[in-house]
Amino acid sequence: MDKAPRVQEKSLHERILGDIEGRILSGEWAPGHRIPFEHELTQEYACSRMTVNKAMGELVKRGLIERRRRSGSFVTQPHAQSAVLEIHDIQREVQALGLKYLYRLDNRQLRKATADDRRLLEIKPNAPVLSLLCRHYAADVPFCLEERIINVATVPEASDADFSEVGPGSWLLKMVPWSAAEHRIRAVAADKSVAEALAIPTGSACLVIERRTWNGQNYITHVTVTYPGDRHELVAQFMPSQQM
Repeated sequence: MDKAPRVQEKSLHERILGDIEGRILSGEWAPGHRIPFEHELTQEYACSRMTVNKAMGELVKRGLIERRRRSGSFVTQPHAQSAVLEIHDIQREVQALGLKYLYRLDNRQLRKATADDRRLLEIKPNAPVLSLLCRHYAADVPFCLEERIINVATVPEASDADFSEVGPGSWLLKMVPWSAAEHRIRAVAADKSVAEALAIPTGSACLVIERRTWNGQNYITHVTVTYPGDRHELVAQFMPSQQM
């Protein structure tokens, strides 16, 4: 007599789990969407609170939702990964998460190199550089902030590119060969301007990747990409050293 209710509860748990997971993975419920409250799901599925709680707990374990005290449960922002030793196209990073990609150019300025520009790109005083400030979005949520300078002497085509439709990283990967790159990685607290650009609280932890690329003896570009720290991680794969 006791078996039928347990079987029914199990099937309801799987049904709730499958329904919510399907809506998230299909994009119907985007990152940040609030999941119905547990008492609402209890009424919708005509089941016990324990059954709903079990399904929600499994969704948390799978990284699909997060519970916020007094606020409810929400679809999580996917956790992006980058390989430390590779140059990634940010558009492909976002699309690999199954999310809609959007790009916005906030500022474009063709100007003479500053002292910082000269230090970063090892160029002469008054050399022309193209300065760009861009934002990349995943499902309408800021994914990262890109601050870039391009050495116009090395990439003269950049001076005529407006970058309003295509991000400079994607453009450079397609247009300009590079022979070497340098990464610097650090954690920072978001200042007011970064926090506003990424729609996060001031002081939030951020992951910053600085990169310089060059071709032969000439530097091509320097870029600083800032990610919200809770949405991104770096991955390195390596082999054991042959030295004993």
